[in-house]
Amino acid sequence: MDLFYNTVPTARKRRVHFHAFMLDVHARINAFRRTHASTSDPVPTIARELASDAYVLCFDEFQVTDIADAMVLRRLVTELFGNGVVIVTTSNRHPDQLYKNGIQRESFLPCIELLKNKCEVVSLDSGTDYRRLAKETESVYFSPIIADTNKVLHALFGLASGNASVREDVKLRFLGRSLAVPLSANGVARFSFNHLCKEALSAADYIELAKHYHTVLLTDVP
Repeated sequence: MDLFYNTVPTARKRRVHFHAFMLDVHARINAFRRTHASTSDPVPTIARELASDAYVLCFDEFQVTDIADAMVLRRLVTELFGNGVVIVTTSNRHPDQLYKNGIQRESFLPCIELLKNKCEVVSLDSGTDYRRLAKETESVYFSPIIADTNKVLHALFGLASGNASVREDVKLRFLGRSLAVPLSANGVARFSFNHLCKEALSAADYIELAKHYHTVLLTDVP
């Protein structure tokens, strides 16, 4: 994707993580509805806006798990293709597996068929997860949960943050709500598993977290 995006000979291109793209789309829908009648359809207008900004859209991690995203996408993708937009995306799933077992999935099936008709599906599964190669000789998972393990995590927190001053319960405020960060310092955050993985959080929360912290330590994984 890096190679493709960097060599496309146009300034009208955009590369974005898919979840961040959908947050932008929902924000545009909300803004549209504040200034238009409730019966007005925002999707064609938003598609034209997106097409005017970039006719090559590159998505990282195309994944549909939310019914709100699925219902918007089924029309947005049609409108984007209708406006001449070229979509290039990476995904861990074949199009046939998108929104699998989702609510009202039958309504999303036409979107899947459109993607398969308009896009060439290329499998790059070589059997090797290259993201893990650099980590093969590094310890990033510590078990069991004992005092010595907690000491190691404490030391790693200090190392990653440059032993900066630790802040407690920092509030990240966005989209009219907030996310509490229990411990943080110089771009490093520390959460318990229950706090980060069992509470009612969404992709928007994790994207906001990634904007502020380059490293996240997760403790007490069951």
